[in-house]
Amino acid sequence: MKPLSAALLSSALALSTVSGLLAADTLRLEPVWAACKTERPISLVHSPDGSGRQFLVQQKGKILILPKDPAGSETKTFLDLSDRKMEENDFEEGLLGLAFHPKYKENGRVFVYYSQQDPKHSVISEFKVSKDDPDKLDPSTERILLTVPQPFWNHNSGNTLFGPDGFLYISFGDGGKGGDPLRFGQNRFMLLGKIIRIDVDSRTGSRGYGIPKDNPFLNREAMQPEIYAWGLRNPWGLSFDKETGLFWCADVGQDIWEEINIIEKGGNYGWSWREGKHSFNQRQEAPPEEAEFIDPIHEYSHADGISITGGFVYHGKKLPALKEAYIFGDFGNGRIWSLRYDPATKTVSDHQLLIDAKMDAKGEAAFKPTAFCEDSNGEAIMLDWRGGLYRMLPQQP
Repeated sequence: MKPLSAALLSSALALSTVSGLLAADTLRLEPVWAACKTERPISLVHSPDGSGRQFLVQQKGKILILPKDPAGSETKTFLDLSDRKMEENDFEEGLLGLAFHPKYKENGRVFVYYSQQDPKHSVISEFKVSKDDPDKLDPSTERILLTVPQPFWNHNSGNTLFGPDGFLYISFGDGGKGGDPLRFGQNRFMLLGKIIRIDVDSRTGSRGYGIPKDNPFLNREAMQPEIYAWGLRNPWGLSFDKETGLFWCADVGQDIWEEINIIEKGGNYGWSWREGKHSFNQRQEAPPEEAEFIDPIHEYSHADGISITGGFVYHGKKLPALKEAYIFGDFGNGRIWSLRYDPATKTVSDHQLLIDAKMDAKGEAAFKPTAFCEDSNGEAIMLDWRGGLYRMLPQQP
């Protein structure tokens, strides 16, 4: 589906004045890179090499370099994996993650997450940039670090990013279906339903990567040492606040509750004993007495949305009233919110609805946000699963 035109987008959105947070201003979404042909974008990443290049990850298997001029139309293909059989279902499988090594300028190393079929599994691979063309990865350099079997087509998650500690963090959903039927969320022998942390610059045993020495389950019997946090359903939106280092994670709910978590090393976030802060009603038995769960910092019910899309803490310049606010939205109804979190008091304030997308005759939102990303200047870009990219800006006077 083509991205909405600027006129159609304007008519499709109800732009809400944000009381207290934005005073008299209102927000608008302005199409950006609208002349580029894009399909199912799920992440926008900029490389840490000072080039200012913006890399668009498309779920169908391509990574595009967007033109430096947002009005331009010519993209370059950085990597094309679209000839691999990634999908049984085109909704949650595919190319799902991209992370540049922090020293990419020196070593040209890139890490991607994608799904494969027959048998169904997730792949974490390393590629190196071409020696002849800095705008292409060399497919022949692929080195598979890790494969994880998948029982079903959904809940692949796939967020992939480097933390401020230089380690690679990767999120996995619980394996899919519904209700965590295989109970992977609370099983620390399985990587599904977890966030893992690995060291791509070392090796542990026969692994293609190292295990950080302070990983919480290292040398624990019947527990995978890669695990950093557990009890997650389908994390969709990981980010580190570049000012505070807080680790944000939006986790998609099932029956009633969508949630936002601050991830702590070794933390158990409750799934599938709990959904959000609440008992999950499909689990008839009580959790073990020794179970300790970390509450989400924020949750909303399915009266307000059905599938959370996580974002990031804003530190840009174009939206000064949103500085240090976390921006996120809902894939189902297109709403966009912000909130502020105080780690000292563990309280949320200034929770505001920023943009409310109207529904069409079929009950579909004007857009379906798959990600809220920072561009190379720290400004907010929203990606629409149906093909559009939009910059968040103040409403013009």
